[in-house]
Amino acid sequence: METSGIKELRLQLGKIKKEEQIDFTIVNAENVAEGMGITQANFNDILKLEIDVITMGNHTWGKKDIFKFIDHPKLLRPANLPKGVVGKGFNIYNCQNKKIAVINLIGRVDMNVLSENPFIIAKDLVQKLQKEVDIILIDFHAEATAEKIAMGYFLDGKITALFGTHTHVQTADETILPKGTGYITDIGMTGPKHSVIGMDIEASIKRFETTLPEKYKIADGDAMLNGVIFDIDDANNKVKSIKRINL
Repeated sequence: METSGIKELRLQLGKIKKEEQIDFTIVNAENVAEGMGITQANFNDILKLEIDVITMGNHTWGKKDIFKFIDHPKLLRPANLPKGVVGKGFNIYNCQNKKIAVINLIGRVDMNVLSENPFIIAKDLVQKLQKEVDIILIDFHAEATAEKIAMGYFLDGKITALFGTHTHVQTADETILPKGTGYITDIGMTGPKHSVIGMDIEASIKRFETTLPEKYKIADGDAMLNGVIFDIDDANNKVKSIKRINL
């Protein structure tokens, strides 16, 4: 069954790509399976939408299905998971005569995931990839705003753009940092509009009101689509402008 987020993506993405002349598309899909993980069916549905890269996060292993397709070239899991973990944390893609490296990272503040230091891993990967590619894009899947902002400045001028995921609420702080890196703290979510970050409102309120472990479930109703567009200059591979999408 097609999930709310994938359905909205299917209905809207093609039109956005055409109107905005999008060349390269990244989708974070770690919540696509009813809020946790990704299934084989979800993955197949997303691939039909001509998406270039699918990133993950703290729910990477939420569904065991992922081990069937974890090595697919379009799928990335956080690069700073422990050494030896299956899957890829980054990959290089060809688009419009450019080599584009995409890195997926996970934060360590309030994430409850045992991971390596994302700053050290990012520094090492970027130093390596700068010699091999034209453009470097990073999905930093993290809870703390401060951690994301710090990472943006840490990598400013060394990568093309960094966008945050995980908190599901789109931030209005899109900016080009002093040394030229495009940045936004969180791109938001695609899924049920009238919800608590995608989940059923009453179930969410009950958890907060009673502190009892009420089972989360996806909210019903109309969906929204969030995202961001980085317009990159072909001459110098730097971000010219940033546009938030909120439909």
